[in-house]
Amino acid sequence: MRIAFYAPLKSPNHPVPSGDRLMARLLIRALTLAGHSVEVVSEFRNFAPSPEAAHQLRGQARKELTRLRAKWADIDRPQLWFCYHPYYKSADPFGPAICAEFGIPWITAEASYSPKRDGTDWAPFQRLVAEQVEGAAINIAFTQRDRSGLEQAIPRARLAALAPFIDTAPFEAAVMRPVPTRLITVAMMRAGDKMKSYAMLADSLRRIEHRPWTLAIAGDGPMRAEVEQLFTGFAPERIEWLGERSADEIVAELVASGIYVWPGCGEAYGLAYLEAQAAGLPVVAQHTAGVPEVVQNGATGYLTPDRDIEAYAAAIATLLDDSLKRSEMGQQARNFVLEQRSLTRAAATLDSILRAYAGATA
Repeated sequence: MRIAFYAPLKSPNHPVPSGDRLMARLLIRALTLAGHSVEVVSEFRNFAPSPEAAHQLRGQARKELTRLRAKWADIDRPQLWFCYHPYYKSADPFGPAICAEFGIPWITAEASYSPKRDGTDWAPFQRLVAEQVEGAAINIAFTQRDRSGLEQAIPRARLAALAPFIDTAPFEAAVMRPVPTRLITVAMMRAGDKMKSYAMLADSLRRIEHRPWTLAIAGDGPMRAEVEQLFTGFAPERIEWLGERSADEIVAELVASGIYVWPGCGEAYGLAYLEAQAAGLPVVAQHTAGVPEVVQNGATGYLTPDRDIEAYAAAIATLLDDSLKRSEMGQQARNFVLEQRSLTRAAATLDSILRAYAGATA
């Protein structure tokens, strides 16, 4: 199929790295691997930090819709519109109109609905997303949390499941050289949930400061100074500031570490957890939000109660103290991702969904 791919929140070509951008790129690769032709048809970012800003974006969106209509006036039109991650702050202003005009199916991936916004100024935009989800040929949910939310809010929505995945090839080729006491985390440094996780991680490590560990932190962002301040109480040689690294460099850092530590406050699911496990690292995170979708508690890592700093610190200490448990969990983590969460497996699942709901043919 010729697929028009659009991500209203952040284009796959956006210059700033994020899990959202990575997932969009992975979806395109999976669709291409399945034999489809995929084009990112618009760079228009329909993200609004406030309802007022959302209203202001409408005029710009109309101009982009006109451009898209003209684009396909004299050339082959897409056979499917694929919208990644529509939600109340970032609905799709093009897909439904294009699909109605051209008579093609419209599908979503990682759509979400937030009932607590229904009584706010976001309500009209919530309704818009609900209409889009209900009208889609299929909505692909990555987590049971999102799927349940859509089922409850939009009972007539058609839903399918696709587990979060990564490209496992770089990890399959990597040479494992773990340093058991080297903890590592990979995360952007920005306000909100990321800072909450950094603060919880620092507090947890203070509780086990007497144990032999070092922490490597890969990531950068506007809150870097604030993140560095959180760790100022530790001996300088214990914290390794890696900064922003390329994908290949991240693989190299992961396979040279022993345990992946990231509390995951508010994480949708966290592709970094899958990457760490593919590198053979057990994970210590919280049992919160979408994290249980990517970490198997007690098998590939430990998921501690939400906001329980003592329990989080104790879980890290357990893996530092028990080399056998750490090794067994690391191997289970690697097997889990390589066998169940690969790009190849996701491509097959996506293709099956398209064939069943969007008319894809061999």
